[in-house]
Amino acid sequence: MAEDLVIESPHSLVEHQFEDRFQQKEAATLGMWTFLATEVLFFGGLFVSYTIYRHQYPEAFRQGTLDMKWYLGAINTAVLLLSSFFMALAVRAAAVGSNPKIIRYLVLTIVVGSLFLCIKVTEYYIDYRERLVPALNFSEARPREDELGGFTRTFDKFDEWFDSHVSPPIGKAAVRPRNEQLFMLFYFIMTGVHATHMIIGIAVMLVLIWMAHRRRFSAEWHNPVECFGLYWHFVDIVWVFLFPALYLLRNP
Repeated sequence: MAEDLVIESPHSLVEHQFEDRFQQKEAATLGMWTFLATEVLFFGGLFVSYTIYRHQYPEAFRQGTLDMKWYLGAINTAVLLLSSFFMALAVRAAAVGSNPKIIRYLVLTIVVGSLFLCIKVTEYYIDYRERLVPALNFSEARPREDELGGFTRTFDKFDEWFDSHVSPPIGKAAVRPRNEQLFMLFYFIMTGVHATHMIIGIAVMLVLIWMAHRRRFSAEWHNPVECFGLYWHFVDIVWVFLFPALYLLRNP
């Protein structure tokens, strides 16, 4: 268990503006919660706008949802929840001052988070081949099968198989409604901003891994890991709301 020994460092000391480490921890936690409150306002504005337009153009937004690959979204939901599990383990490791375990669980969180981003990039590629990208190649007419490419065509075949087993039929329109482009605009903005938050989070985790490698954290001082854990869980919670809003509202 030598790897779990705590090595004191100047970073475990209380900064001069705080009376003790408990006050320092409370200030750091309050600062993170304040930041997350501003994030709630930001994403909340997007969700409110999305809800308003969804009620204004229900059929167009429904058709947009039908064009989403719901199963890829479901896989990504499970992947992101797994990343939250590893992040919780990293925070626990930080609380007991185990730098090697912090590194281990943060690396796992990065791997799983990167898998999420890879699946999301795959979705974006499929959307591009299906001409669903606003201002770039959006088309109300669905592309011919020979224009999709073998990779995208495989997903469409699965969609057709699944739709044929749904009762009653979901009713995917042969021609896309004009306002479906508005749905796709919301889709790319909301998922793109979410993915950007994940990329920033992965960059921060690399810094935390470097700090843990230098044995900067201890049971007395691990505020950065704990505060970042709040950020990562918030990003996961945002996706838990994005997934049903964008992928699952398929019924008329």
